[in-house]
Amino acid sequence: MERKELLMTLMIGVLLLTTAMQTVALASLSNGQVVVRGKAVASSPAPSSSAPSTGGSASSLANLPSMVGGC
Repeated sequence: MERKELLMTLMIGVLLLTTAMQTVALASLSNGQVVVRGKAVASSPAPSSSAPSTGGSASSLANLPSMVGGC
């Protein structure tokens, strides 16, 4: 029984250590400023081919077999 208690204590310690490390990493990410360098991108978003721009759910359901490669 003592071995199980030792193993449980060790696992809880590893969990707490991992949580503390992730908290420190998240805090350092939250405090820092992100500098973006590079060329400017176009202001208009690219058209999406996966989702229809107009229409309701009925048209999406009608095209479902062709969208997922059905028989």
